[in-house]
Amino acid sequence: MGPLHDLTCVVHVHSTHSDGTGTVAEIAAAAARNGVDVVLLTDHDTLAARRAGEEGWHGDVLVLVGEEVTPKNRDHYLAFGLAREVSRNQPAAGIVADVADRGGVGFCAHPFSQGSKRFRRAAGMPWTDFDCDRIEGLEVWSFVTDTAEKVESLADAARLIAAPQRMLDHPPERNLAEWDRLCGLRRVVGIAGIDAHQIGYRIGERVPLRLMSYARSFRFLRTHVLTEEALGGVLEHDAAQVYAALREGRCYMSLDSLGPPRGFSFTAAGTPMGGEAAFDGQTLVASVPHRARLRLIRNGELIAERDGSEIQHEATGPGAYRIEAHLGQRSWILSNPIYLR
Repeated sequence: MGPLHDLTCVVHVHSTHSDGTGTVAEIAAAAARNGVDVVLLTDHDTLAARRAGEEGWHGDVLVLVGEEVTPKNRDHYLAFGLAREVSRNQPAAGIVADVADRGGVGFCAHPFSQGSKRFRRAAGMPWTDFDCDRIEGLEVWSFVTDTAEKVESLADAARLIAAPQRMLDHPPERNLAEWDRLCGLRRVVGIAGIDAHQIGYRIGERVPLRLMSYARSFRFLRTHVLTEEALGGVLEHDAAQVYAALREGRCYMSLDSLGPPRGFSFTAAGTPMGGEAAFDGQTLVASVPHRARLRLIRNGELIAERDGSEIQHEATGPGAYRIEAHLGQRSWILSNPIYLR
């Protein structure tokens, strides 16, 4: 495999085609202002943006149209690469199978949601069937859900609205523990989602009242995909490149507001991030663009740690190996695993 192309994506975004307050064009403009390469749109139970001809290139930003399949209060699923909508009136396993059987790629949305302990009306929307062996991926870190569910007071809520970066530090431990457990059984791709709605009121062509603009939301948590080929402006080719990287786990989660992560790499004797290989004592190598606290995790357990811009470690047994990079007291980069079987 030749050099990979690192593309910055914002995943799980809602527009005026469902309950967001921004048009697709406005969302693309907000992404462009933040240096985002790809927007993965996920309006609730609709591919209306595709039928409206809004999928494709908006200047330098590629908008890909998926949907969030939304059974009531449970089992929401981000589905991409489909020509028609998925019925939400079926069990979780049925939704996953429907997407997979039609050649799409899907991720459980905010699967570890527990609701707010402080605000009873903010009920959880968890995934209920982790034993479904056709699950391709999970939203391991959800900007809105994981951060908002930590709010324990009105003061916390005010801080979240005023300065979300102060409350955005790590994905919850329960998220990582369950992801590690699943990765020990099979390949499960992890992504970071935003769940951006730009909550507010739209009046004509303007949204004069809003709590969290798209431009603001897009500054923080992102998913970087590593494509085999550069995007060239042809929708079918470019979409296939992005979806292949997501499906194969050639992607990583990053809190980009801490520092540009582009240049991050994680390999094992030629096996890329997300790949599988027979265990043969490979040396795992991870590098980051500037000094950080690097942690190598195997099957959920920390096995090596150092400060610097690179870490190397000879694998001593089979397992799902992944990297965490921390800056200060915050998670900066979380890789997908390399699977040595």
